[in-house]
Amino acid sequence: MRVDKSVFEFEWDQGNIAKNRKHNVDDKEAEEIFLDLKKKIFKDHLHSNGEERSRVVGETKKGRLLLVVFTMRKSKIRIISARNINKKEVYLYEETA
Repeated sequence: MRVDKSVFEFEWDQGNIAKNRKHNVDDKEAEEIFLDLKKKIFKDHLHSNGEERSRVVGETKKGRLLLVVFTMRKSKIRIISARNINKKEVYLYEETA
């Protein structure tokens, strides 16, 4: 099954554009994990002050496993942060895959 990327719309504000480069994650690469059919999405209750946030773990085209924190704004995905998953978080992706 192919996933059409045009279904997803992303919103990047000035504060978040290129912010994830400190973690060596390009903005477009962070968007790629939403196309991963094995991705796992979890509610982020701890950091959902003022707006509901979620976390997603997924694999990029390069085979990197990323953790992305995001929120939904109307019908758009607003990525808050993206980084490589750490050793303790690998189970989030692999255990339920």
